Amino acid sequence: MSAQLHGTDAFAELGSAAPRVGLRDHVYDRILKLLLGGTVEPGTRLGIDTLARQLGVSPTPVREAFVELERTGLVTREALKGYRMAPPLSPRQYGELLEARTMLETTAARLATPATPALLAQLREAHEAHRVSVDRILEYPGEVSDEVAVEAAADFYAKDTGFHRVIFEHCGNRYVSSMSDSLGAQLHRMRQVVHSGVPDAREALAEHEIILAAFAGTGSGITPEAAMAHHVEQVRRRALGLDAAPS
Repeated sequence: MSAQLHGTDAFAELGSAAPRVGLRDHVYDRILKLLLGGTVEPGTRLGIDTLARQLGVSPTPVREAFVELERTGLVTREALKGYRMAPPLSPRQYGELLEARTMLETTAARLATPATPALLAQLREAHEAHRVSVDRILEYPGEVSDEVAVEAAADFYAKDTGFHRVIFEHCGNRYVSSMSDSLGAQLHRMRQVVHSGVPDAREALAEHEIILAAFAGTGSGITPEAAMAHHVEQVRRRALGLDAAPS
């Protein structure tokens, strides 16, 4: 695992000026990638002017990016002191986040049942994209220690989210879908461990397979709601090490 860096030194890798097309989104993506890469220690001060110079942009898009990043919980803002890198979620916070996710995910799965042909087609496409991302992440066993592997882990999480997003888009309740968007921002906190790899990639893919089969009616009689509840619970148990053998 690459050594963590202190202060603004960690941001030197941001490189040359960002393109002017989609500037705000580009700046956000560059900073997000770095925050999730494991090189910035919790508590590190994030200087807007320094980042703007290193990215070759004005402070405005950097400031806008931090406003969005604050919504994810990855950064915190202190009055008169600016932004800092937030600490990883505590086990209690992680459990609370997944509890909220269970409520939303299972409700969406229930509302999306029975599945329409459009839902099934999009869910199969999303599942295949997730499978490809899992194959890629498994090329990097152990700790992720280089940029390519970090990209693979980030792609895994994006495709994992994409699978769940399809269900929300077909649940028929705009408010549930909107709540998932808000919660989704916080789920970036779960990705702060991206530099430790994705040890449960195979398990997550297999659980998605069960959810897909439940929607398609080709499973063992389990409902999509129950399949989703099982998946999120297993994610929680793996994340908190509840199934690990005692030392």
